[in-house]
Amino acid sequence: MAKNLQVLGIESSCDETGVALVELRGSELPLLLAHALHSQIEMHQAYGGVVPELASRDHIRRVLPLTEKVLLEAKRTLADIDVVAFTRGPGLAGALLVGAGVACALAAALKKPVLGVHHLEGHLLSPFLSADPPEFPFVALLVSGGHTQLMQVDGVGRYTLLGETIDDAAGEAFDKSAKLLGLGYPGGPALSRLAQNGDPAAFKLPRPLLNSGNLDFSFAGLKTAVMVQAKKLALAQGCAVEALPSAMLADLAASTQAAIVEVLVKKALTALFQTGLTRLVVAGGVGANGLLRQQLNSECAKRRLRVHYPELHLCTDNGAMIAMAAAMRLQSGQQAASAVYAFDVKPRWPLDLL
Repeated sequence: MAKNLQVLGIESSCDETGVALVELRGSELPLLLAHALHSQIEMHQAYGGVVPELASRDHIRRVLPLTEKVLLEAKRTLADIDVVAFTRGPGLAGALLVGAGVACALAAALKKPVLGVHHLEGHLLSPFLSADPPEFPFVALLVSGGHTQLMQVDGVGRYTLLGETIDDAAGEAFDKSAKLLGLGYPGGPALSRLAQNGDPAAFKLPRPLLNSGNLDFSFAGLKTAVMVQAKKLALAQGCAVEALPSAMLADLAASTQAAIVEVLVKKALTALFQTGLTRLVVAGGVGANGLLRQQLNSECAKRRLRVHYPELHLCTDNGAMIAMAAAMRLQSGQQAASAVYAFDVKPRWPLDLL
């Protein structure tokens, strides 16, 4: 490449609006120049979850001011942008359309090419933004609100699905269990905070598919077990679940978290053993969970395996991972940016079919 390319990334798949600028520098790892993020958590809290229409409207309000903020921080102008990347899917259709529409309109106005990015590929490649980036090949554990998957990653765009959830994802198990305990939205982080004060062995909860012999996951049964246990405790105490003693709620939260983490850790280690690979990448919102990181670090250290994570502030959806994924696809020759500005989005888009 004759010049460094400036790649703008726009993320709008769900309830975070993210914009970032990455510089593609020949064969070197792309460099993050600046990123900005707006979370809609406060707006959706009143409804106990994401309201798609409200999410889409908020993306419209946020994306251009965030773009201006990123360019100012990176000391670049619109004229400096060489490629505009956006999240094409998976995600909420209306939310995806906002990012796609803005990206394609901006690219057309600048007479620059566009590139649609897979949201999960963004998560998968996000550890390359960290101070300790991985090297190919590796096993990736993708754990987010809607996805739990194990992938063998041989290079950019070279992904083999090893196992995935057959029902609820790990993030859903955290969020739904938290809701059952009256912890509100977003549930996962709230449950993890409460679990810090509890006993993870207080309640015997199932570890679905732990010894199944395959790399698939299932968390729906665990969620049901948490609900049954919570109702049993409430009946014995003669109160509503959310009115249970705080110590009891903390014990149930800790037991729930321990069950989820044990399954994730064992399956990830099994994937490494079966593939013969020695490097694990953990990405997605659940990758920020402290207990998960602690146990993976410990188990991988015992086996002389390497484990990599995104920086904590880049575990949730963000524009940096979209710009990075686009830059790495361009760099690897896996995909070329297009000057065609008609666009579509893919709310359902399996990563292994990319």
